Amino acid sequence: MQVLFIFERVNHFIIRMKTILSFALALGLIYSAAAQDNLGYYGKKITPDNAVPAADLTKKLGSDKEINTKVEGTVESVCQMKGCWMKVKTADNQTMLVRFRDYGFFVPKDIAGKKVIFEGTAQTTTTSVAELRHYAEDAGKSREEIAKITQPEKAVTFVADGVIVK
Repeated sequence: MQVLFIFERVNHFIIRMKTILSFALALGLIYSAAAQDNLGYYGKKITPDNAVPAADLTKKLGSDKEINTKVEGTVESVCQMKGCWMKVKTADNQTMLVRFRDYGFFVPKDIAGKKVIFEGTAQTTTTSVAELRHYAEDAGKSREEIAKITQPEKAVTFVADGVIVK
């Protein structure tokens, strides 16, 4: 009789534990599904609100040499060595070089074609021939393509503190 009583108590305990574990598992799955926003965050955690389209950045910059802003655009290419820079499409089939503040973070190398939002400093710069050739090499360009780079390039560039990849 005593054995039967112990068996019933153990069985009751096991049933309760299964119920509690099932409930905890279901709650965990619901929480993780709700928390999943399919965004990748790199560098400083930023929000997607109030981003300027990349095509409008030159207008926003105007005659200023440098401004702090948030931009949204589409990635054209990424450094294939380690993801230490990306080029984002701007107006008129041009691109803007986006580097990451103090090389403090990198982005995945496979995000070409994806939408991104990045926050930091936009500036008008002149990129030397040596730097342009270095970027072309990092992007996997051929020797012939690299050799065709003979002039410095004046353009809007960006130093990002944080990036969101959609």
